[in-house]
Amino acid sequence: MASSDKCKQSLYFPRDMLEEIVQESRRQDRSMSWIVQRAWMIARDEIRKYPSINDFSSDERFPDDK
Repeated sequence: MASSDKCKQSLYFPRDMLEEIVQESRRQDRSMSWIVQRAWMIARDEIRKYPSINDFSSDERFPDDK
């Protein structure tokens, strides 16, 4: 990571996803924070390919609201 600054943040996960994170953190003997940070570092380039909500017109976002 580029910086060692720490910032406390609450994140909410579905129960089954949270259990997977807990299990993986135990398996690797790492913190849950470490697991989530590494997952983000691995996935971020792929996630950045997703279009922004602002990239769509209102008709595309809400096709049933006519």
